[in-house]
Amino acid sequence: MTGAQGATYAMGMMRRIELHGHRGARGLFPENTLGGFAGALAIGVDALELDVAVTHDDVVVVTHDPRLNPDITRTMDGAWLAAPGATIRSLHQAELAGYDVGRIRPGSAYASAHPDQVPHDGATIPTLAEIMGIDPAARFNIELKSFPWHPCLAVDGAAMADAVLAVADACGAAERIIVQSFDWRGPRRIRRTRPEVRLAWLTSGSFLAGARTWWDGPHPADFGGSVARAVAAEGGPTWGPDYADLTEKTIAEAHALGLRVVPWTVNSPADMRRLIRWGVDGLITDRPDLARVVLAAEGCGLPPSRRGQEVGAG
Repeated sequence: MTGAQGATYAMGMMRRIELHGHRGARGLFPENTLGGFAGALAIGVDALELDVAVTHDDVVVVTHDPRLNPDITRTMDGAWLAAPGATIRSLHQAELAGYDVGRIRPGSAYASAHPDQVPHDGATIPTLAEIMGIDPAARFNIELKSFPWHPCLAVDGAAMADAVLAVADACGAAERIIVQSFDWRGPRRIRRTRPEVRLAWLTSGSFLAGARTWWDGPHPADFGGSVARAVAAEGGPTWGPDYADLTEKTIAEAHALGLRVVPWTVNSPADMRRLIRWGVDGLITDRPDLARVVLAAEGCGLPPSRRGQEVGAG
């Protein structure tokens, strides 16, 4: 360990690292479901990371993919979808409720990636309002799933931001949310209209070639190649990079710019440990159970476990 790494490690021993359960706790429970979020709260996380889309009848629902995903979607009689299904935007919320998303298709790449996920047959795609009612103290890191390259797939980022804020206001949860997106139109809208709402700006090295489209104008080249500087120019306060894009130097640069760094999706204990010692401010992970073990070993505080929650509750 270098001297700089040792100093960062020593600081990490005194810091509180935020723990965000990715899609609930996708490595353990069906993703973006009431049961999965309840399970993540029972393990103990600081925030529930989730994805949103808007249905044909303008209901905000919690789902990652713009179309029904055949790796996790069955009809209620148990038949798997043969191919990607209809777009979420083309379906009414009542139609979505007719699909079961509580199990991974056996033999799929998804199943190989998450062998410890326990199925929960009968789980359906929930509304954002349902998720916000799961626990009055729960915090939510909400990703707006808009697609500037393919605007027909979903509502645009600004409209999605407005829809999410309307639900959060109705549920009395606006103070407990973070809104993030790769499409920066959504966070920009919130920065202009609701500056009190916390924002995070998602980035991925694989998207940088199309950054002017995803970011609606800016590009790292405008900031000397620095993604962190581009995020800081938007006002921060949080940068959400792909963990594989990070170095100790880029984390230090982000901190010098006043940014918090909360990378996604960190599932390996070795990667968690390395990033904590480099000084990240949070971890988004499919395996909050493993992250808690690493955080404890690194001398970091842990979020409380809400053992009163039951998988499948709600």
